Amino acid sequence: MKQVTVALVGAGLRGVNYLEYAKQYPDEMQIVAVAEPNRERREHCQARHGLPDDKCFTHWDELFAQPKMADAVFICTQDQQHFEPTMKALDAGYHVLLEKPMSPDAKECVAMGARAAQLDRVFSICHVLRFTNFFATIKELLEGGAIGQLMSITHNENVGYWHQAHSFVRGNWRRKDESSPMILAKSCHDLDILLWLAGSDCVSISSFGSLSHFTSAQAPEGAPLRCLDGCPVAEECLYYAPKQYLTENTDWPTSAISDDWSYEGRIKALQEGPYGRCVYHCDNDVVDHQVVNMAFANGVIAAFHMSAFTKEISRTIKLMGTTGEIRGAMEKNEIEILRFGSDKAERIDLADAGGHIGHGGGDYGLVRDFLRLLRKGGGSKGLTSAHRSVQSHMMAFAAEQARVEQSVVRMQDFVDRLL
Repeated sequence: MKQVTVALVGAGLRGVNYLEYAKQYPDEMQIVAVAEPNRERREHCQARHGLPDDKCFTHWDELFAQPKMADAVFICTQDQQHFEPTMKALDAGYHVLLEKPMSPDAKECVAMGARAAQLDRVFSICHVLRFTNFFATIKELLEGGAIGQLMSITHNENVGYWHQAHSFVRGNWRRKDESSPMILAKSCHDLDILLWLAGSDCVSISSFGSLSHFTSAQAPEGAPLRCLDGCPVAEECLYYAPKQYLTENTDWPTSAISDDWSYEGRIKALQEGPYGRCVYHCDNDVVDHQVVNMAFANGVIAAFHMSAFTKEISRTIKLMGTTGEIRGAMEKNEIEILRFGSDKAERIDLADAGGHIGHGGGDYGLVRDFLRLLRKGGGSKGLTSAHRSVQSHMMAFAAEQARVEQSVVRMQDFVDRLL
């Protein structure tokens, strides 16, 4: 099996997770370079993968100015920093694995996909859910006719109240102008899964949602701008920052607030950084709950519900066909098949993907598929190739337009106007 060499652009949490595949399967993948502006993250990656100093860069321009040094580049920068390094990597001869979303700009999504096709490069998007046992099993059941002809889907992404506060109120994805709309930043995974399960093009879409709770109007009386500045409701507030970040547990999300995980380092982060702010006095503008309705060319309809107001972080789904139903809970690894005319439900308990990092084993499945494509050569297309991912991204952009305009958007009209 040919060992694939990889350079990483953006050594944040997602990029670091993908690189762990090389530690588990060193015969398949070797890390040869990193470009990361944050010194601590860059040096951590360097030490973890034994990189020489001359293969560690502060900016992707430095990496791409060198002669081609790897088979592929993993690009795991922030959303608005995807387009430029991707185009430069493709032009420099690299195959690319790009973190989702492709870009907060619809035209950039199309342009990247077109450039990869023109240059015959492998260009995969990190829609890791397609590679989980959970969704792969549901797809197999549908294709095997387990519930007859699929008619409709309801799918819930339960964001979790504290996850919303961490990532989408205080964190990097709190503002559309600094990252992307919530439906794209958080839920393009889910629209991609619905497109895949429906098995047909989306033809029209509508959406409703808003930012309702995490606003200054909902702030408790006397709440300061920062939690540590004498909050009068600290004991009862669900979002009081020290409850989340000053415990003995320094795993994510606490690990994201600072590169110094000591108690003193975390205190300083809450005093000075974004994660110490009152959730009702932030500059966030992305929605905290949204529904999206979709119609597909084959007659399937789907309803997607994203909500911050859940106790657990989970995904649940129900698929309804002409002869039965499939119900599933991803985090519980449970799938249930109910066939019409039978009182007995068939239950599938999937093996826990405990040894695999992230998204129920999907992270490793994604990397494995990408490496397989590279070994095949040329612009091979996998489960999450850009030519597939572009459509689900267009669905997200159209859903946001439909939400803002309170309209029904026809996908073909949306794409025609874009191009």
